Amino acid sequence: MAQNSARNVGRHFLQIPGPTPIPDRVLRAMDTPIIDHRGPEFAKLAKRALEAIKTIFKTTNPVIIYTATGTGAWEGALVNTLSPGDRVLMVETGQFAALWKKMAERIGLKPEFITSDWRQGADAKAIEAKLREDKGKEIKAVCVLHNETSTGALTPIAEIRKAIDAAGHPALFMVDTISSLASADYRHDEWGVDVSVGGAQKGLMLPPGMSFNAISDKAIAANKTAMLPRSFFAWDDMLAMNKIGFFPYTPATQMLHGLVTGVEMLHEEGLDNVFARHERLAEATRRAVAAWGLENLNKNAKQYSPTITAILLPEGHDADKFRGLALETFNIAYGASFGAYSGKYFRIGHLGDINDGTLIGALGITEMALGLAGIPHKKGGVQAAMDYIASVHAGPKRAAAE
Repeated sequence: MAQNSARNVGRHFLQIPGPTPIPDRVLRAMDTPIIDHRGPEFAKLAKRALEAIKTIFKTTNPVIIYTATGTGAWEGALVNTLSPGDRVLMVETGQFAALWKKMAERIGLKPEFITSDWRQGADAKAIEAKLREDKGKEIKAVCVLHNETSTGALTPIAEIRKAIDAAGHPALFMVDTISSLASADYRHDEWGVDVSVGGAQKGLMLPPGMSFNAISDKAIAANKTAMLPRSFFAWDDMLAMNKIGFFPYTPATQMLHGLVTGVEMLHEEGLDNVFARHERLAEATRRAVAAWGLENLNKNAKQYSPTITAILLPEGHDADKFRGLALETFNIAYGASFGAYSGKYFRIGHLGDINDGTLIGALGITEMALGLAGIPHKKGGVQAAMDYIASVHAGPKRAAAE
């Protein structure tokens, strides 16, 4: 009889910054018979999903739901609002900003890239300066990532909006929220965003395969004159069908069931509580990293991500080998590294359906793996994280007692 490979006992620690673990309740919601996507039962489901997702983007305007990953929603944002040869201003915050720029080039746009060392988010002053230089108002859109998934840098979107306004520039404002949506505070309407791009597989706690465009009135107006070719991603077809609870093509029905339940769970916890939980876990992770004597890839403390921490290893140590050792020995998966820093850092994702205990377990594994890999570090990172989390929980109780 053939020998089977050894079974991994217990839960897998999926500490990548998405896809994130799917809660049982969401899995159960998706575990239903398929219904007719042209029937009245589906129309009720679709309308619930379309209204629910608005509350996460904090918008009263339409949100387009695509059967695609976030990359598809990137494309949807660009092709529905722009024309061939249009100039777009983008910021090199990391790997995913670079990929969005590459897409813009491929579809016939002319991106202007504000370059960086990947160790911070977008700089509002640099964006304002570029827009002031554009005397002819030829830049048609400003595209930034709210949270750069590859580096763990959170850009203050309200500041970017103020910079665009200060420059008196009419460019559309597009924001990628893929690794921040439902994990960090985000306000599509209040912050004056024209197109917000989102994905289902991170803070929304769903499988990959669903993405979003939240759109403003200004974006809808731009759509009427945009000349880039589009078919699958066309907003006009979507908006027309969505009004009556349907889609112009076969939708991901089971994902819509999961989306409705995922949003329900977020509101049951309370969005402000969700954001506070992510901030708490992120700060605990950063304190562990500091106690280990290791370095955060993001150098700007004002732009620390609440969902991802990228950890630089000392010179001469291979982060990919470390990730492989940790996976094989402790059944934990970390995020990979990119670009000029490839092999030099690993990422701990702390977003989605994660609590204090799960994070402490992941940090405990990380500290063991660092030792096993022979990576120079100090002990006590886990203790620093535990002390911080305990102090946060003790604070409100102590205040109430007093």
